[in-house]
Amino acid sequence: MAKPRFHTIAAFVVLAVSAAWVLTGEFSSIGSAANETPGEEADAAKTAAPAEKVLRTVAVIEPAFVQHNRIIRISGVTTPDKRTTLATRSAGILGELKVKKGDTVQAGDVVLVLDGAEKQAMVDTAKALLDQRRKEAENIERLVKNGISPTTQSDSARSALASARSQLEAAQADLDRLTVVAPFSGVIDQVMVEEGSWLPSGEAAAVLLELDPVVALGEVSEREIAYVSVGSEADVRLISGDVVSGTVRHVSLEATAGTRTFPIEVAIANPDNEIPAGMTAEIMIKSEAVTAVKLPRSVVTLDAAGNLGLRILNEDNTVGFVPIDLIDDSPAGLVLSGVPQNAKIIVAGQDLVSDGETVNAVPADTSLITGATVKAAEKSQ
Repeated sequence: MAKPRFHTIAAFVVLAVSAAWVLTGEFSSIGSAANETPGEEADAAKTAAPAEKVLRTVAVIEPAFVQHNRIIRISGVTTPDKRTTLATRSAGILGELKVKKGDTVQAGDVVLVLDGAEKQAMVDTAKALLDQRRKEAENIERLVKNGISPTTQSDSARSALASARSQLEAAQADLDRLTVVAPFSGVIDQVMVEEGSWLPSGEAAAVLLELDPVVALGEVSEREIAYVSVGSEADVRLISGDVVSGTVRHVSLEATAGTRTFPIEVAIANPDNEIPAGMTAEIMIKSEAVTAVKLPRSVVTLDAAGNLGLRILNEDNTVGFVPIDLIDDSPAGLVLSGVPQNAKIIVAGQDLVSDGETVNAVPADTSLITGATVKAAEKSQ
């Protein structure tokens, strides 16, 4: 066998040395790695300047505090102050119907009269008998006074007089039951009978409503009932869009079992009967005025626990959070209480920062914040 040539052996040796060099990874720092020591590289890393942290920029305002009534909004419906169904008190033929739908009547006005000639005759007979018994009693009293008649006859005469008086009262009551009168002033809303028809006793004849005042009924939650009392002012927005004013006249002391809400009544002056009963309404009850601020809805945010509130700027330029109490929700913005005096409220960027974070605060452009009420000093910035 022929021995390998020298140059072939040399080539294999060079190839092996090259492969070992590549595997060590030292090929990228030839000449320089040998001149640097691990200690020098660590010192260079320590002396390198740390990167400067970039602060988030937020816009703030200093709100103006105002006195504002807490507004409790509930759904309701209008009802008449009084409602009654007028019914007959005796059987008979309807002889005279004195009202029609829509008529206004006063308390004591006659609504209808049943025929009852025999009832009137009984009254006339009772009156004549009473007159006779009165005269007999007077004659007996004179005879007894003169000693002509015994006192027992005087007792009998007085008894007969009392019986005649009782008969007249009974006959008059029977006659009066033929007539139906209005128990209070109001409007005839329905008439269910016609003249000439036979009506049994207790037959419904007409519906009478008293609409002045008209009453708005609603129910207040158990959380808000503490802010409602008799005499509280209230505005009522009707389904037509009209807003009328009234006063809370009743607050129930017992909650409805199913809803745990408390029924309330708001009386509204309605002299011309322009507000009908049964109309859907929004009741806005005003409680005592509290110190509050007016801000746009977009400013309100949530904290980590899900509480509703505002993010504010602390004196050290860190972010804080304050819970709020919603006083009123108006088209111009939210009216909130619970905001500390002289607080600077973050109105832009509040959802991008967290509590305790240091920020770069700049005055907000209040012209772009719809609904916010700020101090004059803020407006000038």
